[in-house]
Amino acid sequence: MRYEFNFRVVFQNLDFLLQGAWLTIQLSVVTMTLGLVVGIVVALGLTSGPRAVRWLGRGYVEVIRNTPLLVQLFIVYFGLPSAGLKLTAGQAAVVALTINLGAYTTEIVRAGIEAIHRSQIEAGLSLGLSWLQVFRHVVLFPALKVVYPALASQFVLLMLATSVVSQIAAHELLYAAAFLESRTFRSFELYLAATLIYLVLSLLFRAAFQTINHYAFARR
Repeated sequence: MRYEFNFRVVFQNLDFLLQGAWLTIQLSVVTMTLGLVVGIVVALGLTSGPRAVRWLGRGYVEVIRNTPLLVQLFIVYFGLPSAGLKLTAGQAAVVALTINLGAYTTEIVRAGIEAIHRSQIEAGLSLGLSWLQVFRHVVLFPALKVVYPALASQFVLLMLATSVVSQIAAHELLYAAAFLESRTFRSFELYLAATLIYLVLSLLFRAAFQTINHYAFARR
């Protein structure tokens, strides 16, 4: 059976695909920001918190890193309504992705914090800096500088993982492609277009992270 390629459907619906790509970018940026905050907080608890906090943090990291993202997404979107908390598809996507990214970010940031020698912290305190100032200038910034390449890679993987939220009808890029495919039956053309858009997004995110690294870390 001979298949006739027809990419006209892609160009005719390119605005719809790009709208999905824009929502993918928005979802990624919000999740990256929240996931980084979660990772920093939990990593701080793991490295300097009391035993109970360390146990809770370790349990969170192990559970999330050893279970599928799709299952976590379904629990948030389909499971939480049973407990009286109903979220929209977009809200559930942000919550599930943030929880997932936070666990991976925790381990990355924790490794960076543990790379800071204790003598540097003591030197900061001896200079009269407060604990908050020491954490910000002596611990957190150098730690992020050390682990930034790993963080950037994890963030790009997170952007690609947003495709999972199409399973709950969150209107991102893959959902847009699947929606059009169900009406035009042009699977190859539409999914190839989605693949190329994801590739472009990955390259753009990597370029953005390289720029951030240059101005935030490399020049200091």
